Amino acid sequence: MKTVMERKKETKPLTEQPNKENNPVALNIENLNIYYGDNHAVKEVNFSIEKNGVTALIGPSGCGKSTFLRSINRMNDLIPGARSTGGIIYDDVNLIDDDINVVALRKEIGMVFQKPNPFPKSIYNNITHALKFNGIRSRKKLDEIVEESLRKAALWDEVKDRLHESALSLSGGQQQRLCIARTLAMKPNILLLDEPASALDPISNAKIEDLIIELKKDYTIVIVTHNMHQASRISDKTAFFLNGVLVEFDKTDKIFTNPSKKDTEDYITGRFG
Repeated sequence: MKTVMERKKETKPLTEQPNKENNPVALNIENLNIYYGDNHAVKEVNFSIEKNGVTALIGPSGCGKSTFLRSINRMNDLIPGARSTGGIIYDDVNLIDDDINVVALRKEIGMVFQKPNPFPKSIYNNITHALKFNGIRSRKKLDEIVEESLRKAALWDEVKDRLHESALSLSGGQQQRLCIARTLAMKPNILLLDEPASALDPISNAKIEDLIIELKKDYTIVIVTHNMHQASRISDKTAFFLNGVLVEFDKTDKIFTNPSKKDTEDYITGRFG
């Protein structure tokens, strides 16, 4: 079985290929369908996700946006009866192919969930747990990655003197940033964020938003959010899903000021959803 990295060496990276706006592409979604048994949850989705940008996925509950997000790093594999057809193309590799090494994939495409889920370990060990599992044993190297990851997650200054305290002692917002740091420690190319600030207070929410804007300099970010103001503030492109269908995908300012579809306008103005 070839890893994502091994297969990339045989192909020209997709990220060198421009989209129609001449921007580098991180992911091409091609005729993607996702099923839960007989339930057709995502239907014939086609669009491109740009490198080093924030793409927001919006839509009412049950519209398929989280199902779509989880499909990118194969989290839906954990659901009995789930299957996909079509393509999620990353570096010329179709991520839904059966021979993909899912463990390797999840190192390159990391995910942060709605509810913070730190391990019941120290802050330090939360960051190093997966690193040690992947063979990194040097204390100096581990220390460097811990500091780098926590700095990138805008958490270092708050916890640098508490690294060996329990991660569960942190506030909700700090726990979520720790989960982001834990993901960044694996040096992914793409971050998938499933409503990462929905359970947080307004101050913590603002810190997460500022962090996302900063992180897009180095990462491609795809975020599911129910917060229309959040989507308009932090994203470059927005995809509106309804009943499993991608209704509209465009630059965020156009989606929120001059949408092409009536369903999009109705949703963002609060007429339904």
